[in-house]
Amino acid sequence: TIIVRAFDELRMKGRNFVSLVFGILIVEDLVAILLLVLLSSVAVTQTLSGSELMFSSVRLIFFMMLWFVLGIYILPILLNQIRSLLSDETMLVVSIGLCLFMVMIATQVGFSPALGAFVMGSLLAETREGHRIETLLIPVRDLFAAVFFFFFGMMIDPKVLKEYFGIVVLMTLVTIGGKIVSTSIGALISGRSLKNSVQAGMSLAQIGEFSFIIATLGVTLKVTSDFLYPIAVAVSAVTTFTTPYLIKYADPFYAWLDRKLPQNL
Repeated sequence: TIIVRAFDELRMKGRNFVSLVFGILIVEDLVAILLLVLLSSVAVTQTLSGSELMFSSVRLIFFMMLWFVLGIYILPILLNQIRSLLSDETMLVVSIGLCLFMVMIATQVGFSPALGAFVMGSLLAETREGHRIETLLIPVRDLFAAVFFFFFGMMIDPKVLKEYFGIVVLMTLVTIGGKIVSTSIGALISGRSLKNSVQAGMSLAQIGEFSFIIATLGVTLKVTSDFLYPIAVAVSAVTTFTTPYLIKYADPFYAWLDRKLPQNL
């Protein structure tokens, strides 16, 4: 939510590195699902259950296969058959209905509603009606984005920021520095250019809303400390404010880095 909003505001969604950032975000969310499974397993058995993790991984692979089958074969045929009936109002209702349908499926098989919504969005984007659906959903997206940021703001307690100020600053620096370095190096190893790697690293230098879910579950199941959640929210808030500036200054930072690095390297 945070990164996509920043790209929209800065008009960068057509840049080469943006697809790399989205790909990394998808993998992060999939890994986060497995972390949720591990937390739940620790809470119940007080040990790490390899079999439970393997079962969840198999379910995740099955869900991805179902995703591709729906996207390639079934959904385009369905929309082609009813195209004459799809006025703007009907298309909007059908799109939201399909989204909620995939959310229901994802929830039933033990995954997050966010993953189900993302899957259906990616399926609809590949259909002939994708651009039209995106245009129709922009007001809905803006409404829920506003609600998200309002709710996000309400979770920030100034007392917590004051009490854990040192830890919040330290975790913020570790998050920004660590994610810039690790993402940039990972992108370089995968064969991307230094410029794209630096841009992706600086775009991803924050913790997103999935961290709230993991921290909340850990506290609820009593497998993590109570102060973890407010710190996660505080660090996410700070890095949310820094994200647009890091994205904006990624190009100048790359130019400076390119001049400083030895040519042989």
